[in-house]
Order: sequence, then C-alpha cells, then structure tokens
Amino acid sequence: QVRLVESGGGLVQAGGSLRLSCAASGRTFSSYDMGWYRQAPGKEREFVAGISSSGSTNYADSVKGRFTISKDNAQNTVYLQMNSLELEDTAIYYCIRRSQAGFLIGNWGQGTQVTVSS
Repeated sequence: QVRLVESGGGLVQAGGSLRLSCAASGRTFSSYDMGWYRQAPGKEREFVAGISSSGSTNYADSVKGRFTISKDNAQNTVYLQMNSLELEDTAIYYCIRRSQAGFLIGNWGQGTQVTVSS
C-alpha cells in the first residue's frame, strides 16, 4: 500500500503561483502512474493532472497551460506547479496512484488546501 503525503498548499492571491508536492512510499515509485485531483467546497472531487511512468502528461481543460505536473523518481515525489491561479482553483488537492487505464489505486492522502483570494 502506497502512503501519500501532500504539502505545499496555502493562501495566494489570484495570478500567483504555488508548487504542491506529494511524497510517496514504495520501492517501485518509478513504475507508478500518478495523478493530482482536487475537491472544492460543495463539489465532487475532480481530475487535475496525470503523469505516466514514462513521463507522459495530461491535464484537465480548466488547468491546461497554467499547471504542470512532474515526477522525481529519485525523491519518490510528484509535483504540481500551479501558475496564474484563479479563484476557481480554490480546493483541497490530493495526489494518488493511477493505473495505466486511469483507475485509482490505493487510498487518498490528507490533501493540501489551496486558497486563492482576490
């Protein structure tokens, strides 16, 4: 079972940037596909970005061009660089392991809160 610990959230003004980190346990992290998801108040959790074990990435339309997902296998960490933040990006952000088909594997971590203010 992979243990995930998200960090890096905070309060930022609209237009600002944050970088989220997700530290994962597991000896075979390099073989994992990983994803970032978020849940805003009163809304369902939604996909934000994904990265495959080979480094291929995909993004939700709402964050394309503003967010970048990356993976450091030596550090067992996946990152989410968030630029040009908007009020609508306010949410709790979670990372999770995914299968190649995009199914979720394992349990959610505690998440990290991102709050964008005007």
